[in-house]
Amino acid sequence: MAAKIKKGDKVVVLAGKDKGKTGQVLAVIPTEARAIVQGINLVRRHQKQTASQDAGIFTKEAPIHLSNLAVADANGKPTRVGFQIKDGVKTRVARTTGDQIDG
Repeated sequence: MAAKIKKGDKVVVLAGKDKGKTGQVLAVIPTEARAIVQGINLVRRHQKQTASQDAGIFTKEAPIHLSNLAVADANGKPTRVGFQIKDGVKTRVARTTGDQIDG
């Protein structure tokens, strides 16, 4: 199945504690249907000291389920993603504006 959300996309959170916030996708985990979004779903983790790292409490992004994300269109509003084939090339298209999402 084609990926509707890819690394580098600007997305809007639809549900959860960060609802309404936007961020850029840092990584997608397709086997778990989750994505890591910059500045979204932040959690605090306690880190034990190792030879290469100091001890402390660090904040990092946790994965969020893809169903709670929507690609942002040119206006910054959440939109569904459709696909079009032009000249034998399949591209992603924003349903709200009809604009091309890929490059």
